[in-house]
Amino acid sequence: MLDFAIFAVTFLLALVAAVLYLYPASRQAAGIPGITPTEEKDGNLPDIVNSGSLHEFLVNLHERYGPVVSFWFGRRLVVSLGTVEVLKQHINPNKTSDPFETMLKSLLRYQSGGANMSENHMRKKLYESGVTHSLQSNFALLLKLSEELLDKWLSYPESQHVPLCQHMLGFAMKSVTQMVMGSTFEDDQEVIHFQKNHGTVWSEIGKGFLDGSLDKSTTRKKQYEDALMQLESILKKIIKERKGKNFSQHIFIDSLVQGNLNDQQILEDSMIFSLASCIITAKLCTWAICFLTTSEEVQKKLYEEIDHVFGKDPITPEKIEQLRYCRHVLCETVRTAKLTPVSARLQDIEGKIDKFIIPRETLVLYALGVILQDPSTWPSPHKFDPDRFDDESMMKTFSLLGFSGMQECPELRFAYMVATVLLSVLVRRLHLLSVEGQLIETKYELVTSSKEETWITVSKRY
Repeated sequence: MLDFAIFAVTFLLALVAAVLYLYPASRQAAGIPGITPTEEKDGNLPDIVNSGSLHEFLVNLHERYGPVVSFWFGRRLVVSLGTVEVLKQHINPNKTSDPFETMLKSLLRYQSGGANMSENHMRKKLYESGVTHSLQSNFALLLKLSEELLDKWLSYPESQHVPLCQHMLGFAMKSVTQMVMGSTFEDDQEVIHFQKNHGTVWSEIGKGFLDGSLDKSTTRKKQYEDALMQLESILKKIIKERKGKNFSQHIFIDSLVQGNLNDQQILEDSMIFSLASCIITAKLCTWAICFLTTSEEVQKKLYEEIDHVFGKDPITPEKIEQLRYCRHVLCETVRTAKLTPVSARLQDIEGKIDKFIIPRETLVLYALGVILQDPSTWPSPHKFDPDRFDDESMMKTFSLLGFSGMQECPELRFAYMVATVLLSVLVRRLHLLSVEGQLIETKYELVTSSKEETWITVSKRY
């Protein structure tokens, strides 16, 4: 078996491995263009490894064979869709299960995917309510944490290099833990403890399960199981404390507790939301600031909008909603960074894309990273240009891909608001500047990040 330790953690591949194990299939490629297996046992996994990531492999595959392509994961056919037009033929708007959530539940060996459509709709509404109420109830807290980071940056000399990834991860951890799980995480030591366990679980559910190394290493497996057990123990304690009681601070878990869910469902959903929200929020904030440091005109326009909306007045939830350009900046950040470059669905019934038949129980990948850089959909795709979302058709396409509107995942919706508040606070008082000569290399996992620390400098506006 291949040694997958040589390439980045990829949650999607682990999901693929789990799905393919559960659903054996034939070797028939159904006439879909693509590549034949490199190895009998591993299929095209050596090609994925050599490409550096699944996203980079799909970029090459779609360039060679077109919008609908096939390859082999082990002994199983996988189909990838690489344009908006073919995606439109496959997306079912009635599908309410979140691929991100389903994937993480599978990797954590939680129960997943068995709910019927009405239950999925109910849980989606519960998630939406949880995000809305936790953001409303904790807006002052979010503002306070953003201002604490601002004060820290204001204290730095202008020549000091700021470790952006580190600071954004710390900010996201403090914000998400308190807004999702409550006042326990006002204590920085609790946040640090959570972050340590979060990091252990997050790293192992991809690589460790994929290459089988977790089960082969007694030490690593114990560390993973201990970390997961400690996270679950914290959540169980909080769930028990919040049941049947009213608190002035409404947190995300409260909405789950008040819903028609059993204790195990509440535990699983709160675990998934906590794990995913921390990473998505941290990376969205990191990339947004990174792009602003290299786009002087965009930063100037964002500052002018913030100044126009707030003036010298406090930042409020009502006025935050008026920051239309800021939202476009964040959408363009997701697009340019290819924040989540791949998504997946299991084909429930036999389907058809263009002239190609997709057999039942085929794993269908949405090559979002390919689609988000498609020049036929996005003019000058490599340019960071928030103004492109002034075009309503661009926003509709973005919503179709699951990054805005009714189809966006709750973790991303949560991250959008956190990032909006943070940018309002920072850009209002600071010029965000890049470090000259810095080369930022991208690491494509389920959530895209930079390979190394990203450094910036800041200077005061007033």
